[in-house]
Amino acid sequence: MVSVEAEKLAKKYGYLKSTIERFISSFGITETEKMLEAYKLKPSPTIRVNTLKISAEELNEKLTKKGFKLTYSEWYANGFVVTNEPFSLGSTTEHLSGYYFIQSQASWLPVLLLDPKPNEVIIDMAAAPGGKATHIAQLMKNTGTLFCLDISRERTKSLRSNLGRCGITNVICKRMDARDVINMNIQADKILLDAPCSGEGLMAIDKSRRTARNEEDILRMAELQKELFEAALKVLKKNGVIVYSTCSTALEENEEIIDEMLKQYNLVIEETELSNFSPGIISVQNKTYNKDLLKAIRLYPHLHKTEGFFVCKLRYLGEG
Repeated sequence: MVSVEAEKLAKKYGYLKSTIERFISSFGITETEKMLEAYKLKPSPTIRVNTLKISAEELNEKLTKKGFKLTYSEWYANGFVVTNEPFSLGSTTEHLSGYYFIQSQASWLPVLLLDPKPNEVIIDMAAAPGGKATHIAQLMKNTGTLFCLDISRERTKSLRSNLGRCGITNVICKRMDARDVINMNIQADKILLDAPCSGEGLMAIDKSRRTARNEEDILRMAELQKELFEAALKVLKKNGVIVYSTCSTALEENEEIIDEMLKQYNLVIEETELSNFSPGIISVQNKTYNKDLLKAIRLYPHLHKTEGFFVCKLRYLGEG
């Protein structure tokens, strides 16, 4: 039955049948079709205010005078949903001056959960192109030390450019494989692992992902995600915080990663104050995961008007 329904939906929406089968297995037929309908529409553009340079009120006034129409985000006081864009958001003087970052609302959540504080030592394990890194530094008020790591030469160029544009001065930026972070001989108060992933949650923004990613790709990314997570724990202080996130809805890249880390390491999932999102999944088909994954956060395009996304905040209790 699932196979027949999957074939129908795959033809209707232009996806791989195997992708639809996974969706149905994870979310059920009704939710899958709602999600596929939502993926037909791109989310409204959103921007995050860089309070190191300007206030939300001042930016709103400047962009409104240029014909943009902004509404305050329901999620974050320093974020706007752009409902009218008379010309490109990326070509304004304000953008070039680093007053704001063009970034999805979902991408604000990992940093808000990380809760960076002034004078901390924080590592962004996959920092390019810099949206979350600039947000972290902003909340640190340009104090302490932020280590930004990324393996890609081209993406690191974008990272450095964005850090400079946004006036970030508390950063050490290094192009490297973050799995080798232990060689840097540092200990972090907090770590953001916005992990490289299949990008399955970006199917509204990048339609090629509907047919370009299969289960082998997801499993390959899952191995990398585990290796990065384990590397992060080697440099995280006892009682330090790690936030794990992906722009994927695949359980293999999300709940399964966290469930395995909880079994192997002395970690606990932290409660969050965010209640208007969907919880993590603890049971699907013949699989069950740690019940505390209900504290994780999931976002879906048909429920939250953004990309598919997962984020989980954990505390490392040290070797035990």
